[in-house]
Amino acid sequence: MSSVRILKGWRFWVLWPLAALLKLWSRTLHFDLDETALNEVKLLQSSYVVVFWHNRLFVVAEAYRRYLSHRPMAGLVSASRDGAWLSAFFELCDIQPVRGSSSARGAVALGDLLNALQQGTCVAITPDGPRGPRYSVKRGVVWLAEQTQLPLLMLHFDFHAAWRLNSWDGFYIPKPFSRVSIRGRLYASMHELQVVHHTTSGEVATKIGLTELGELS
Repeated sequence: MSSVRILKGWRFWVLWPLAALLKLWSRTLHFDLDETALNEVKLLQSSYVVVFWHNRLFVVAEAYRRYLSHRPMAGLVSASRDGAWLSAFFELCDIQPVRGSSSARGAVALGDLLNALQQGTCVAITPDGPRGPRYSVKRGVVWLAEQTQLPLLMLHFDFHAAWRLNSWDGFYIPKPFSRVSIRGRLYASMHELQVVHHTTSGEVATKIGLTELGELS
């Protein structure tokens, strides 16, 4: 079984000021929110699955703090060394990291996410993470949604002013004090998502559901 890298030693101490900077940076952002889906989410009695593209990850912890922190949240994070940084940061933001990906500990991680959902914790997942290809939908998120038939909250973050990294996903870093538009749609289950988009493929339905919320680049 692949090992899970954790943050320790000097890296752990470096994380604290870095996390403080990222939190401060995120709090300068102006969010334009489509509140329809958010209001529907607040009425849910069950846990749900949050789905968004990997290159929008920068603002997710802040969006959770502002709008979704009424429910406990777990996030799927790679078991790699890079994932160790994100995992530790998530813990500082009160998001429970679940370590694994399609290439390492995938089955174990999906089992952990399934248990979290069944115990009332919501789950955030990027269907194209952690290594792409960009805007592809991997089987894991579809399997999770099919097994639980819990609601799916599809989210899209549109950055009005941002830098982009030369990474596989073209990762967005929003500029301080810039505007971020958030659009979302809540589906009752994976089955409803498939019916609405006229397909029996969970992967196709998930991509259409995310793509209709905003343009991809």
